[in-house]
Amino acid sequence: MGAKAKAGTRRKARLPAGLAKARDRFGRYREGHRRRGRLPGELWSLAVELAGEHGLNRTARALGLDYYSLKKRVAGVADGGTGAAVDFIECLPAELTRGSECTVELEDGSGAKLRMHLRGAVSPDLAGIAFAFRRGGL
Repeated sequence: MGAKAKAGTRRKARLPAGLAKARDRFGRYREGHRRRGRLPGELWSLAVELAGEHGLNRTARALGLDYYSLKKRVAGVADGGTGAAVDFIECLPAELTRGSECTVELEDGSGAKLRMHLRGAVSPDLAGIAFAFRRGGL
C-alpha cells in the first residue's frame, strides 16, 4: 500500500462517528442521483448541524461539499434564518403603528364598487366585508 493510500485510510479512520455516518449517507445519495444536482434540504441541514460540532472545513471536506456554500448556510442559521424563502408573513393588529393607513377597493363583475380608507390600528374583518359585498349584502 502506498503512502497516499495509507494517509487516506488514516484520515477516514480519524473521522468522528457522526461525520463518518453522514459521509456514508451523502455517498448513498450521490450514487442514486445525477452529478451536480442539488442536495435535498435534509442533507444540508445535517451538514450545517455537523459544521457546528466539527467545524466548517472538516465537515465540508468529509462530506464533499463546497466550503463557501456550507459557510453561507451556517451563517443563515446563525442569523436566525432557515435558508428557506418565506411564503407568508402574518401581521397582527398590535404590530400596526398608529400612523398607518391604507385604501381597500373592491369591484364586482356588475360594476358595483366599494372603497374603504382605513387609518390607525383598525383591523376590520376584510374577508367578511368582501364576502358580503360579493353577495350584495352591503
